[in-house]
Amino acid sequence: MKRVIVARGGKRGKTSGRGGKGQSARAGNKKRPEWRDIIKKLPKLRGRGVNQNKGFQEKPVVVNLAIIEGAFSANEAITPTILLQKGVVSTWSGHTPLVKILGDGEVTKALKFSGCFVSESAKIKIEKAGGSVTPVESRILVKEPTEAQAKRAAAPKKVKVPKAEKPATEKKSDSKTKESKPKKEGDKNKKAVAKETK
Repeated sequence: MKRVIVARGGKRGKTSGRGGKGQSARAGNKKRPEWRDIIKKLPKLRGRGVNQNKGFQEKPVVVNLAIIEGAFSANEAITPTILLQKGVVSTWSGHTPLVKILGDGEVTKALKFSGCFVSESAKIKIEKAGGSVTPVESRILVKEPTEAQAKRAAAPKKVKVPKAEKPATEKKSDSKTKESKPKKEGDKNKKAVAKETK
């Protein structure tokens, strides 16, 4: 087998089919890294979720009345913590989840619900059985108005009085007309001298 000689001593000469120097021969040469193309194809993490418009508010765990009927006896109090202790619901990210009671099933016992969201149909069935529902306190904090804001609200509002319109028949007075200025004597003398020279 014949030995392959690269560059000028070879059969093909100079670069021996390997191409010119090109990019690698230029000042400031820096080849594009392959990993950059791979990274640019990955989705960006931003907004409410992984590149999606997901809600960040915690969703309540749904519990039906049929499950509560079998897990609790009459006159028992039901809260998210008690539901967690009884194993009806499980923890959410390490803490007690929000709970919503739905009206699927029947209730024959008087139960006291507090700290849970309750649907309208479930509320009617619970109250019909002699139970009670304590509404959940709103998490939205309402700021009390400051003294300055309270004064502004209590102060009577200014009513704009429309200006009386002038009748259309009236015309502008001619007092603003320009008065003719008296000519100076020096100007007459200059004109007379100019005529004499002609």
